[in-house]
Amino acid sequence: MPQEEAVAPRTGRRELNTTLMMQWVPDGVDVLCLSGILDTEGATALGHELATRLRTTHSHRRLILDLTGLRLLSAAGIQVLDTHTRHLSDDPVLVIVAAPHAREIFTIAPAPGLRVCPTLDAALATLPDTALPDTALPAPDEAADTPGDQSDEVLGLRAKARTGALIGMAQGIVLERYALAGFQAAFDLLRQASQHHNVPLRILASALVTAPPPAARSAEWFPGRLHTPPPSSGLLDTPDQGAYDRRRLLRALVYEVVTVTDADSAEVHLVDLALQNSLVLESHSGLDAAYRDHVAQVSGPPAVCARARLLGRPVFVADVLTDPELAASEEGRAVLASGSRALYAVPALSEDGECVGTVTVHRAQPGPWPTDVQRAALGTFADELARWRSWYRRTVVLDALEYVHAHA
Repeated sequence: MPQEEAVAPRTGRRELNTTLMMQWVPDGVDVLCLSGILDTEGATALGHELATRLRTTHSHRRLILDLTGLRLLSAAGIQVLDTHTRHLSDDPVLVIVAAPHAREIFTIAPAPGLRVCPTLDAALATLPDTALPDTALPAPDEAADTPGDQSDEVLGLRAKARTGALIGMAQGIVLERYALAGFQAAFDLLRQASQHHNVPLRILASALVTAPPPAARSAEWFPGRLHTPPPSSGLLDTPDQGAYDRRRLLRALVYEVVTVTDADSAEVHLVDLALQNSLVLESHSGLDAAYRDHVAQVSGPPAVCARARLLGRPVFVADVLTDPELAASEEGRAVLASGSRALYAVPALSEDGECVGTVTVHRAQPGPWPTDVQRAALGTFADELARWRSWYRRTVVLDALEYVHAHA
């Protein structure tokens, strides 16, 4: 299983302008993500980390440096990168530099031990097969349901990279708010809260980043909060305790959706405010890894789920090939490559009419579908999803945040 490791800065200051987050896969690839400002002190911390990683692991693991989160790359930072990688000119460290002005720096004064890549995809594509891990990574919030291959590994690593910055941001907030000893202590606290309440770390990090801070010296983060039982469900045969298990409930939902609508595959997205208010893929059935990667985070149309969210009503595409906007887009090509021709998406609307997620079903055969009865059932599923999400966020997720506050 992939893991994330907060890199504790080795400097006398408690606050550091640079955040270092290590994402790694056993026997595979290390991705060291840097965000913030790589000033002199940040460069010192990076130097210590590179000295350790490259001395002990470069022989059997590949290191990728992701600098896309840096707002400023100082001369000290460039010098540290060059100093610690110069001896690797025959087998350079891959570094992701997206901003044009930052790429120009490495173009003007190329470092022999670094190979610049524009994206994580491009960096991973340069790696030999032996640099990739042996075990498949899970799809969002569920275990992989197809045998792993090289593309699954690469896509899984990309999925972890998408959330690394969010978790790093949550670490920084916890570190500063509670004056903890370092980033590792902040990460350990978040992980303990995640495990204690069975809340995925990404969900906990998102809630922490978007929640208002607790009142100063308050024993509780959300005083006076009432605990309510989970909402009743007429279609999902899920016991009360099942409502607390996010992964289990969403998996049950997507399988019920496929069964009731006679679909070939289905996907469930939920809105995440901390990820640019995007629709994030939370569960699926019957979708291949490449398509899942494409819809892992959807910001807007022409994706059918984004259309349903924007319009606030169901959207039906009888045949992707005859839908001009969708057929000419990358989204449409991804749908067709997955074997789907007909799509039907329903928004999950809260009590005040806000779209908090979508349920989308796929069919390989184009044409009229689903039936009126199936559409009504799908609408009921979407309503129940919205009610459950509201309860889960104000009950289970807030309990996890209270755990962080109480144990910090």
